[in-house]
Amino acid sequence: MARTKNQSQRREVLITATLETVGQSGLRSLSLADVARRAGLTRGAILYYYEDLDALLLETHRAGVERFCDHRDGVIADLDDPRDKMSAAIAEGLPSGPDDALMRLLYEFDVLAGTSSAHDEMVENMFNRQMNIYQDVLTAGAADGVFAPVIPVEQLAMNLVALEDAYGLHIVAGNSLMTVDRAKAAMHAAAAGLGAPPSKR
Repeated sequence: MARTKNQSQRREVLITATLETVGQSGLRSLSLADVARRAGLTRGAILYYYEDLDALLLETHRAGVERFCDHRDGVIADLDDPRDKMSAAIAEGLPSGPDDALMRLLYEFDVLAGTSSAHDEMVENMFNRQMNIYQDVLTAGAADGVFAPVIPVEQLAMNLVALEDAYGLHIVAGNSLMTVDRAKAAMHAAAAGLGAPPSKR
């Protein structure tokens, strides 16, 4: 039986279905049957494209990191003022709310770090891309005289990534004490206090 010529599109459908399913019910109880129902396919149809659930999850993890990071890169690239770039980096790095399926998936995949070298690589890739975003914005802002970091740029970027991850986790976990606006304001204050004030946009 020849494979369909539209493999890329079908794989994209399966990845999207996995993202949506994890966003609704979590990673721990995920099954191929759940993804199949969401995608409108059979379990066997998924196994036609992926060897097993682990293979599908690895591809979904990779795609999730790329979607998140590529989107943020694109938003920031369209801006000129480093303060606007910093504001966008902060806003785009946080979940949109507790129901942000993509961010929920990425946080849940962090649990697999240490148990799979492939997932370890994805987690490290995500961290590196987060770091690169903030370092690039900070370096450009300092060169323009807009920012005056009071600690090394790498350390400042690392602190912003840590805040992004910590606040984001509380948001997707549904902590009523941590809203998106509150997290954003706290990150703005931290960046400003360390010499890299974002715009108020």
